[in-house]
Amino acid sequence: MPRSLSLFCWLLLGFISCSIVSERVQAEERPNVLFIAVDDLRPEIHNYGINKMVTPNFDRLAAQGVQFNRAYCNIAVCGASRASLMSGLRPTPKRFTSYLTRIDKDAPEVTSLPKLFKDQGYTTISNGKIYHHKNDDPTAWSEPAWRGKKSSLWWVMAENQPEPGSNKRGPAFEAAVELDENYPDAITCEKTIQDLKRLAKKEEPFFLACGFYRPHLPFVAPQKYWDLYPEDEVILPDNMYFPHDLSQAFQYRWGEMRSYRGIPPQGPVTEVTARNLIRGYHACVSFIDAQLGRLLDELDQLGIADNTIVVLWGDHGWQLGEHGFWCKHTNFEVATRTPLYIAGPGIEGGRACEKLVEFVDIYPTLCELAKIDKPEHLQGKSMQVLLNDVNAEFKEAVYTRHGGGDAVRTSDFRYMEIRTKNGAGDYLGEGLFDLKNDPAENYDFSINPNFAETRESLKEMLKQHKASVE
Repeated sequence: MPRSLSLFCWLLLGFISCSIVSERVQAEERPNVLFIAVDDLRPEIHNYGINKMVTPNFDRLAAQGVQFNRAYCNIAVCGASRASLMSGLRPTPKRFTSYLTRIDKDAPEVTSLPKLFKDQGYTTISNGKIYHHKNDDPTAWSEPAWRGKKSSLWWVMAENQPEPGSNKRGPAFEAAVELDENYPDAITCEKTIQDLKRLAKKEEPFFLACGFYRPHLPFVAPQKYWDLYPEDEVILPDNMYFPHDLSQAFQYRWGEMRSYRGIPPQGPVTEVTARNLIRGYHACVSFIDAQLGRLLDELDQLGIADNTIVVLWGDHGWQLGEHGFWCKHTNFEVATRTPLYIAGPGIEGGRACEKLVEFVDIYPTLCELAKIDKPEHLQGKSMQVLLNDVNAEFKEAVYTRHGGGDAVRTSDFRYMEIRTKNGAGDYLGEGLFDLKNDPAENYDFSINPNFAETRESLKEMLKQHKASVE
């Protein structure tokens, strides 16, 4: 071979080799994403100031990243909330309206969050409940979305199984002497751990989504988690009554819970039932905390924690008897406020952010953290500035809606309206809450003349917001 040709081949091989090495380095530098969704999780967690809660792994995650103390879903129902978050689009009276929402039906023209990461070379995996429907947004995942054989509606004890042909589900809560590993969420966690082990060996980065069912109804958890919350220490809310002076248009029947055995078809639950519901909810949160600990342990053991963004969110809050309500499906604080944690490379841990953020902000934030160009359709704002400085200026207000109701929440107030036709029709009522002096939202000030200017200002903000997204 002529010397010149030999030199050319040597240089060409060197160039190819350098290119391959460069691509591998680039892939290694791109962060992984562990995306954890928890159904019906309100900030009933120790590091959110609820000292009775036994949640060491939520505390551990908070120590590793930023905890957002005022994060809000955009609609308090699972299917719609998840579709809104994953699309980066806000809900409207015609889009993302119920638990049956499908992103591939309501927003087929946009690229979802996992689809974007897949298009950027990520391996994308969905385990458990990420969308409400397992087969929603199928092109977003590198492998078919996975769910275990045991559904979310699962009870250990034979006597708690729904009766054949009955329109009633089993009981709303259950404590059983049973191993963690037999529960659906522990099975989902184990599947995710096995995926972590597999994906950690691959050159391309991953977007691994893990969706837990609990603390969604029924409150089914092993007895040992119930034992963390002794029966005689359960405290009922001190505001189990409808807000003073608020329009009856905001009354809510919490029909979801009434589908469970032992819950009356109308009217309040008994005090004994209320205590068991609260205790069961707490037990389920601690059970999920244990699963979170398993995931964090695996990241450490695999040596990939330093290059993995961890995002944990509850799809909406949950009412535990406040205002006489149970479940979600309202625009009140306890239904719309949810935990949100973000940890990862370059994010200083152990910090809490008090700025208002909302779920449509998660999509653009992950784009910036992964250095992926943001799609033009996004309606949220990246929280990167808050991850750098939790005291940075961010948003004046966040917006939530459900059914006929829409609300604007600022630092000190919540104003909400309710209308016919899923919020697009005639006016039915309004409410104004002074969150600084009445954080539990027990008094409506919408007809108080001292709050007239505030009411009109927030009413106009909500009007402009609705016009901008419909």
